Formats: sequence, C-alpha cells, structure tokens
Amino acid sequence: MTIDRLRRILTPVIVVAALVGVYLVVRGEGPEAARSFARAEVVPLLAASLAANVAGLVLAVHAWRVLLPGDHPIRGLYAAKVYFLGQLSKYVPGRVWGVLTHVAHGRAVGVPGSQMTSAYVLSLALTLLTGAAVSLAAAPVALPGHWMWLCLPALFFLASTLRPALVTRPVAAAARLARRPVATPPDGAVRRAVLLAVASWTASGLHLWFLVLALGAEPWGGLGAAVGGFALATVVSSLALIVPDGWGVRELTITAALATVLPAGPAAAAAIASRLVCVVAELGSAGLVLGWSRLRPAPAPAPTATPVTPVTPATPATEPPPTGTGTPPDTGTGIGTAPAPPHGDPHAPHRLTPLGEARVHP
Repeated sequence: MTIDRLRRILTPVIVVAALVGVYLVVRGEGPEAARSFARAEVVPLLAASLAANVAGLVLAVHAWRVLLPGDHPIRGLYAAKVYFLGQLSKYVPGRVWGVLTHVAHGRAVGVPGSQMTSAYVLSLALTLLTGAAVSLAAAPVALPGHWMWLCLPALFFLASTLRPALVTRPVAAAARLARRPVATPPDGAVRRAVLLAVASWTASGLHLWFLVLALGAEPWGGLGAAVGGFALATVVSSLALIVPDGWGVRELTITAALATVLPAGPAAAAAIASRLVCVVAELGSAGLVLGWSRLRPAPAPAPTATPVTPVTPATPATEPPPTGTGTPPDTGTGIGTAPAPPHGDPHAPHRLTPLGEARVHP
C-alpha cells in the first residue's frame, strides 16, 4: 500500500474519530456552555478573543519575514499576502503547498526560491520550538507538584535563544540530507524571529483565555492553562500531517488542557469556540489582506546587475573649413589643425560642434 493511499484512508478516520470524541465530551454540559457564549455581557470578551488571534497572526508574519536574508521587496502588505496564502494551504494535507506558495511569490519579485524555502523551513522549526516552550506555561496547573523537571526544556530553549546555532545547525544538517540546503540567517535575525514567535504564541493563546473567562474560569489559573494549552495543541496538531490543520486533534488536546480549570463539557465547548475564532480570524485577515493588495501594485522585482558594454565613440569626419577663410584643408602634415586626441582619453579636449559641447561618458 502506497503512502498516498494510506493517507487517504487514515485522514477521514482520524478526523471522524477525533470529532466523535469531542462530541461525546461536549454532549453533557456543552449546550449550557454554548449558551454562555450567547450572553450580552461576554460580547467584549469574544471581541477581545478575535482581536488577540489577529494580533498573533500579525506577529507571526513578522517572525517569518525577518528570516528572509538580504534586502528585498517582501515586506509590509506583500509579506502578509504571501504568509496568509501559505497559511491557507494548511487546510490541505501535507506541507508542500505552503512551500510552493512561498517560492512562487518570492520568484515573482526576484527573490530566489532557495531563500524562500530556507525561510519557510527555519520558520517552521522555530515555530515548533517556541510553541513547545510556551506550552510549558500550562505545566504548573496540569502537573501540580511535578512540573519542576520541565525546567530542562526551558533551559534548552534559553540556551538556543542565546546560541541560535543549537537550532539552526541541526535544521541545516537535516535539510542537506534531504538535498534541500538551507541558508542559515545571522544570529541576530534568528533571535528576533524567536522573540516575535514567542510574542505571537502568547497573543494567540490569549484568545483562548478570553473564551475561558467567558465560561467563568478563575482568571490567573486559566491564563496558564489557556496560553500553554493552545500552544501545545497547535504543535501536536501540526505534527499530525495527515490531518488538515489538525482537525479534531487540536480540540482534544485543548479539552485535556482546559479540563484542569473547567469541567469537561465547558472545556470542550471552549475548544470548539477556539476553532471558530481561529478560522474567522485567519479567513477574515487573509481576505482583507488579499483584497487590499489588489488595490495596490505588486512590488517591483529586485534589480539585478547587468554588465555594461562600453560604447566606442565614432571617429568624427574632418570638416572642411568655411569658404573664404583662406585656411587650407588638413593635408596630414599637422599644420593648421590640432592633433587628434588619443581614443578614450578622458582628459582630451572636447570637439566643438554647432550643437554645443559633446561629452562622451565611459
């Protein structure tokens, strides 16, 4: 059995099994939790949840953008366009569609495909690393009294931030084995990408915290469970490559993380509401960026250096003297005329013509 055929069989099985599991959890107290979201007093929390997710997406664009080496036109609105188009491809199984999207739009503005691929691979690696680090925020609530051993992963994350080669070198080595070399950006760019990615995870996780508050969870206890649980669920669902965008897998992981601060039914309702908020934020932001980009021209391709062929000036023909001056024509003796300047001599005197002074630039 081929891998593609196995994927076609397993994908619907896993998605259906996960959704059935979520339904079994939510069918008890879920309807009551859903009615909690319909109250007028929680509308500000729902709006804050949507805004937090959009802020996380904006920070993610910048985290990916700083990994592109050199000066190029992929910035601002066009960077957001490329990133969101790549994000939309996650609803299709596999990672190849996101890479192809980035490479195609990079080449359209003169950025080599190798640079776009390198930025995509490194961004994916740093996203998983920072997501795993932020997920440790849920440890004190999820593992009371047994979370100290998680300090080792936290120390590794801090070390990799100070010495980015701890992350970039293994990624580059793996890429070479796959015959897809990765150009490692400067350490400063990697550090900025890590800090922006951590900020993106934190902002995105706050959207789940606002939903948890709407269901009546304790604020400070729910903060760590929401931010860390969302990061953990997204990382786990990202590794489930055969499931488009981790459907079902992410909901079950979020439900397990929030079960430490909410009953099972409301926790599952919050997981489903989180999915809805994320879809609205991603599709709405992508639609806004794509619509705005249609009103503005695409950036011009990066200029490329082309060899300049020097122009050889034509030797001017000897003009006869005006009639009646009595000046004999040049007979080659050099009498009566200035000697011709050497060819290409920039310091030679300029020849005067009826149109004025003629300058020949090298």
